[in-house]
Amino acid sequence: MSSDIQSTFISAAVASATAISTAAAVGNNAALTLTSSPYVTDAARKITITSAGDDSGKSFTIVGLDELGNATTESLVGADTGVVTSAGYYTSITSITAVGNPAANVSAGTSNSVAAPIFGGRLRLKGLYAVNTATAGTITFRETSPTGNIRMQFATVASATTSEYPDVPDDGILFKDGGYIDYSPANMSSITVFYA
Repeated sequence: MSSDIQSTFISAAVASATAISTAAAVGNNAALTLTSSPYVTDAARKITITSAGDDSGKSFTIVGLDELGNATTESLVGADTGVVTSAGYYTSITSITAVGNPAANVSAGTSNSVAAPIFGGRLRLKGLYAVNTATAGTITFRETSPTGNIRMQFATVASATTSEYPDVPDDGILFKDGGYIDYSPANMSSITVFYA
């Protein structure tokens, strides 16, 4: 007897404020220098821009690919000596350009907000195996998109390298138009999802 169960393994590195562009001065209406071009993320994740000065009256244009690999552009208002985070999730960054003249050094990096696709079509979640980190958190399963309806959540425990195998009802949990896992790598080292 054969099984129609499939699996997806998901793992992402923790956030890095300088993974995409190290801290440097950026000219008026100029692009940040990327650490690689294009910069490809390890998972679909939100992007951060860190300003060493007051850039609250300026913005930054992010150009890249979204969680589905589609071209996307986002305008992000800068911070006043701090960090701002994109609304969108990115798998690749082609450019980040200042709109205006940044006050001091600027860097760009990856956040701990990850949206990993399970499968793009109809699926029934049948089980999962998660490896914890030293920090507890909540893992959210969403339908259709990284911001779609929540279909399930579970809490990880603060115990590095321990594993969890949460119970899923016998019939599974239905995702009509694809499924995503919304999580932080600080709260979960990796997860294997089983679905049909």
